[in-house]
Amino acid sequence: MKQITVLFLLIVQSTIAQNTLFNQVEAKNIGPTIMSGRVVDLAVNPKNPTEFYVAYATGGLWYTNNNGTSFSPIMDSAETVNCGSVTVDWNSGTIWVGTGEVNASRSSYAGVGVLKSSDKGKTWENLGLKDSHHISRIWVNPSNLNEIVVATVGHLYTTNKERGIYKSTDGGKSWKQTLFVAEDAGIIDLAVSKNNPKIMFAASWQKDRKAWHFDGDGEKSGIYKSEDGGTSWELVTTKESGFPANEGVGRIGLAMFNENVIYAVVDNQNKRPNSKVDKPKDANEALFQTEVIGCELYKSEDTGKSWKRTHEKYIDDMYYTYGYYFGNISVDTNNQNRVYIGGVPLLFSEDGGKTFTAISKENVHADHHVTWVNPENPNHIINGNDGGVNISYDNGAHWIKCNNEAVGQLYAVNVDYQENYNVYGGLQDNGVWYGSNDYEKSVAWHQEGKYPYQELIGGDGMQIQIDNRNPNVVFTGYQFGNYYCINQKEGKFDYISPKAPKEEKPYRFNWQTPILLSSHNQDILYVGSNFLHRSMNQGETWERISGDLTNGAKEGNVAFGTLTTISESKFQFGLLYTGSDDGKIHVSKDGGVSWQLISENLPQNLWVSRVVASNNKKERVYVTLNGYRNDIFESYVFISDDYGINWAPISNGLSQAVNVIVEDSENENILYVGTDNGLFISIDKGISWQDFSNGIPKVAVHDAVIQKKAKELIVGTHGRSIYKIDISKVQELTKDVLAKNLHLFKVNDRTKSDRWGSQNYAWGEIVEPSQKIWFYTNTDEIVTVSITNEAGMIVYNQTIEAKKGLNAFIYDYSVSSKSAEEWNKKDKKIKIKLAENKKFYLPVGKYKVTVSKDKHASIKSFEVNEPKK
Repeated sequence: MKQITVLFLLIVQSTIAQNTLFNQVEAKNIGPTIMSGRVVDLAVNPKNPTEFYVAYATGGLWYTNNNGTSFSPIMDSAETVNCGSVTVDWNSGTIWVGTGEVNASRSSYAGVGVLKSSDKGKTWENLGLKDSHHISRIWVNPSNLNEIVVATVGHLYTTNKERGIYKSTDGGKSWKQTLFVAEDAGIIDLAVSKNNPKIMFAASWQKDRKAWHFDGDGEKSGIYKSEDGGTSWELVTTKESGFPANEGVGRIGLAMFNENVIYAVVDNQNKRPNSKVDKPKDANEALFQTEVIGCELYKSEDTGKSWKRTHEKYIDDMYYTYGYYFGNISVDTNNQNRVYIGGVPLLFSEDGGKTFTAISKENVHADHHVTWVNPENPNHIINGNDGGVNISYDNGAHWIKCNNEAVGQLYAVNVDYQENYNVYGGLQDNGVWYGSNDYEKSVAWHQEGKYPYQELIGGDGMQIQIDNRNPNVVFTGYQFGNYYCINQKEGKFDYISPKAPKEEKPYRFNWQTPILLSSHNQDILYVGSNFLHRSMNQGETWERISGDLTNGAKEGNVAFGTLTTISESKFQFGLLYTGSDDGKIHVSKDGGVSWQLISENLPQNLWVSRVVASNNKKERVYVTLNGYRNDIFESYVFISDDYGINWAPISNGLSQAVNVIVEDSENENILYVGTDNGLFISIDKGISWQDFSNGIPKVAVHDAVIQKKAKELIVGTHGRSIYKIDISKVQELTKDVLAKNLHLFKVNDRTKSDRWGSQNYAWGEIVEPSQKIWFYTNTDEIVTVSITNEAGMIVYNQTIEAKKGLNAFIYDYSVSSKSAEEWNKKDKKIKIKLAENKKFYLPVGKYKVTVSKDKHASIKSFEVNEPKK
């Protein structure tokens, strides 16, 4: 049934994409690139290690053949860009991707099974195992590509049966489950002997993740061995083996030196002897100060029969309490004593794990997920971490940072209203950055010394609010409600988060705590914990203006029963809405004096990803609910025109969990929605939806905001950084325009330049003017575009194969040689000369553009003006 549902959702998405009116409205990526997204796997050509593939958790698969100097995305045409693992047969060039990240984080998105490409990423074939959701390893027999063994973790938030080890002997046409441990225990790692591929080891991982609690360990976690190429398996980490075998065993990573020698790194969640019983003060403190054994390294030298811990002391400051996020180990193929393990730092041992040295330097991001060791040169290592890819040729003494592509994982975006406005973004584990909206990818900053984006704060970058009176004043912060007021001009950096009175329990803050500056008064700031807090002085002091707006605390190790979204109506100060992670939505019409629950008639117990007060009607409000944390991927979008008393669903045609909804700033019929797999638009208030992702792969969209003056939509993706979309023509699609057969939009005037068609210097590019001219047509049809001068002479003529919807063509202000010659003869005052690039250009004058089809035509005027003297 699950596979049928996934197939249906894919069909719906394909239909939406084909029927869109916006195929020519293209999103432009505006970075940033200097801080990357999470790398989950590498595939390196052992014969030419300057050629390799990088799998990003939510950013797709990228290829380089110049040692990371540049990368090309090769997975953008696939059903998803969510990656768990990658395997390459370098002889044939065949690529297999296990989709769905396995790091079990808050944004580890599910995949669609095993994908295969036989043409280096041009096309992709789905080989099945779709309900496994998260695939950790794929092994393909280099001597027989039809023999494939796949390790699957299974669902992230719920139990299921499609997890364990699957084997195919027909290239993925059919699969047999050869190892199934339990519905709550999948396989997190697979290691295969290179000398004898019949010998395999697989690590099972028992976990139970809920929105309020993560139990990342259990007695079903262990190591299994196969001696027949993955057809049958036997548990080798018994209680007598020397390896931990109890309820505290968490994620396990494997590395084989040969069929006899194998290492296993384990997240041991058992408490340390004499550990403190006191609970940490808050969720952020709990990440680092809960006293568990943590990272341990074990080694077997008898094919897995017995195991010994390699070190006497604890490996401190490595895993903390979130070892579930790591579990990776590599061993030098020529020296079993040279071992690398990844956690918060990257550690190296040259004595078989007895002692370790940290080798991640100042330009290497923390949180390490994969390390490749060159079998021909063990000092050459490639590392993938939360900040991208790093390469070292001296075993970590020095590193090259290979962050040059836009694969950032945005949580939130916002804009200011300066003339050349800035874009702000909060990134997963990469802080909050801001930069100009006109950013274009370039390495010129290497020469200039300053990257166009600048960091405001570190940690996991969260929501951003900018004082519209003074863009130097920014409110932002990091995970679990740690917010600051930053005045860049004055160099101030003040912590402003509200704190509970000493006699009360600490406030509960969400990982992505909501924050909002009032549009009525920029001194007034709102922050949500389990209560709504208001400051009248930008965070210097706070008052609590609500009771607990959630279902209350829920026993667990993750903050829950928290507010996730806040909105205030622009029509009335104090008309407030809140939404919570446990599905509660409230409204206050009196500035927080009283509150009304308005979510009783909506689906229950789902994460409220957005509540948005309308900009067009005081009584109107939108709500999006998200079932990601229940492994529910349907879309939930609702509208109310009576303050939430009654709700109407408006998600028909959408097919993925929804993260954000934005109401257009000028056209009340237009809505934008960001889902876990793309960006969509409605031009009829949500009755129907169309794909709006031209230029954006199938990536999670976490946030979006309109820069109203520029008429641009800024889109924050969780895997491909930030995009900008010109929505000026979209906003003009009124009911009247949509009722027309043909409509030509305004054509801008242009100032003439004598430099048109010439080079500024010998090696420079030719200066060529251009304008994108937009029109709407209600059918797929051949359209004629003509330009006439003041005398009515046609000086330019072109036919265009137009598609139903918005269309654009680029006009370079040129005229044909025949038109130029005829024009010069008819008008002696005109002298149209041949430019250096052998083109003739429009002279100064007034012109008309006509777009026509059948008996229908639409006309607009424009001018080419004299240059200013």
